[in-house]
Amino acid sequence: MSSTYHGNLSISIFGQSHAPAIGVTIDGLPAGERIDMEELGHFLARRAPGQNRLCTPRKEADVPEIVCGAVDGVTCGAPLTAMIRNTNTRSQDYDTLRDIPRPGHADYTAQIKYGGAQDVSGGGHFSGRLTAPLCIAGGICLQLLRQEGIEIFARIVSIGGITDGAPCAAAVSGKPFPVVTDEIGEQMQQAILAAKADGDSVGGVVECVVTGCPAGLGEPMFGGMENRIAQLVFAIPAVKGVEFGAGFAAAAMRGSENNDAFCMENGEIRTATNNCGGILGGITNGMPIVFRAAFKPTPSIRREQRSVSLSRMEECTLSVPGRHDPCIVPRAVPCVEAAAAIAVYDALLEARKYQKTARD
Repeated sequence: MSSTYHGNLSISIFGQSHAPAIGVTIDGLPAGERIDMEELGHFLARRAPGQNRLCTPRKEADVPEIVCGAVDGVTCGAPLTAMIRNTNTRSQDYDTLRDIPRPGHADYTAQIKYGGAQDVSGGGHFSGRLTAPLCIAGGICLQLLRQEGIEIFARIVSIGGITDGAPCAAAVSGKPFPVVTDEIGEQMQQAILAAKADGDSVGGVVECVVTGCPAGLGEPMFGGMENRIAQLVFAIPAVKGVEFGAGFAAAAMRGSENNDAFCMENGEIRTATNNCGGILGGITNGMPIVFRAAFKPTPSIRREQRSVSLSRMEECTLSVPGRHDPCIVPRAVPCVEAAAAIAVYDALLEARKYQKTARD
């Protein structure tokens, strides 16, 4: 069950990149919750391929179809299953990869694990295509969290070493290229196009902020909010690191610098700074949750690379055919929001169980 998340919500993602369809089953959604399909469609469109020259030319409408679990757009208590039809596949582009694995991709490890039975077309179930059903689940959780006054938004911090140092703001969510500083965003886009022209790719960092989250969500140790969020963010292919608050920079600080002093603000306990990223001991403290995810450069590149022939067991070279993003970071922004939304909503459901037990 490697593609299933188990929590208060159970989320199982199915399908492969070039299968007839991909989708998700979500068990544990409360009954009686209305799903705005138009809003969900807009959210998925932010992740969809084929939007511009910065991403893969593969075009998919990514229109979600709810198969069961809702009646007239309202959850009915049964597991909800939604799927997206794949309509623009070119499986022949991947024939070479059955024998020559792509450096940096899961081709070799999949061969070892599945013994050649894996679907190599489009990367099979290792493909970033599977983040579309992740965004269905996350998009639904975003709507439910918004009803609770909790908002989640993410932005691009850096691409190819070009960094936008401005503080994250909710206004980035409506931008086609979600950066705070548009001038720096233009430099990032030029870096992507330059890598594309060279048959290469670039990576980057996405920052996500959760506002309105109450104090008290999460558990110590294995059930901490960092753990929950990181588990879901690492489900996004190409994520290589996650940090919260000051993150790795905290390692260079003194305690007096890193500690967030408590203070009173409008009758509520807050902290003067937020180096902890809104989480202490695995439990939310009422401040915004802030984390960043690092994405590696897209491994599928036209530039010639060294590899091996699995059938001949000898070294060779490979130039990856097909349609691929020169940088997956712009399309990954809603995926990070989706992962955070699932983690936070799941923790909220757990907190309500505690509250009910305490009342009883």
